[in-house]
Amino acid sequence: MPKPKVFVTRVIRDKGLDLVKEFCEAEIWPGELPPSREVLLEKARGVAGILCLLTDRIDGEVLDAAGPGLKVVSNHAVGFDNIVVPDATARGIPVGNTPGILTDATADFAFALMLAAARRVSEAERYLRAGKWVTWGPSTLLGVDLAGKTLGLVGFGRIGQAVAKRAVGFDLRVIYYDPSAAPAWNASPVGTLDELLRVSDFVSIHTPLTAETRRMVNADFLSKMKPTAVLVNTARGGVLDQAALYDALKDKRIFAAALDVTDPEPLPLDCPLLRLENCLITPHIASASTYSRDMMAYLAAQNLIAGLKGERLPHCVNPEVYER
Repeated sequence: MPKPKVFVTRVIRDKGLDLVKEFCEAEIWPGELPPSREVLLEKARGVAGILCLLTDRIDGEVLDAAGPGLKVVSNHAVGFDNIVVPDATARGIPVGNTPGILTDATADFAFALMLAAARRVSEAERYLRAGKWVTWGPSTLLGVDLAGKTLGLVGFGRIGQAVAKRAVGFDLRVIYYDPSAAPAWNASPVGTLDELLRVSDFVSIHTPLTAETRRMVNADFLSKMKPTAVLVNTARGGVLDQAALYDALKDKRIFAAALDVTDPEPLPLDCPLLRLENCLITPHIASASTYSRDMMAYLAAQNLIAGLKGERLPHCVNPEVYER
């Protein structure tokens, strides 16, 4: 019996890729950069499954290029804003993602960014490498403390809750704004986003990118933060208005920001944010631990293979397709 044909849009970790190769006739895009739109449309033709990354936009055009034999789209990510899910649902195609497994790695990294921005770690290393360190100084590179301060979480899903657990060890008071979240022992809900911004010393973003959250962190949002506050974003770059953030940081209306996600990705080297000492930016590596990336690949492969078998995806973002 012939193996089902699939297109994998990038080389993923062997823990998942080996499963895909064993079960499927897989064409795997070998480039470090994602396939172009034209290549994606070409490679999708006639496949039964697509395993994609967050860099690949999967919409009705791609789904139609694949044709009626397409059974599943598996996203190698927790977020799925790169996929037009209603287009897939309308065609009866289940869409998979990889939730849960990268929660701890991302929460760890959010804390790493928060600490680094608060204590000016990246700036201090540049200071040293530039030969500016000539002696110990009582006012050199002063940062802000965590102990006894307030951490405000915008979004309180798995990752937000994991960040709240870590905050206990730093003696932080944790509050969150997320009307859909259940109560938690180690964090207190607030009624409005404005209230969270007004009292938080650290603001960490943990919302998905949707029409409602796009550019949510804008000039108005930033104007309500304390001038001593630190902003951290490990969610999606599109949640943030980068021009507004630049103005707020340049004018010292907030103390610092640390971003693991930008819009676009990669961030152009002439982006004004890169000229600011109080803005720390990393290249979307919050989930970049060996275990997390291995398991993301494994879950993506599981979703792909389940869909090809006609079975329910272990992690499906549009389960309504099974009610059709």
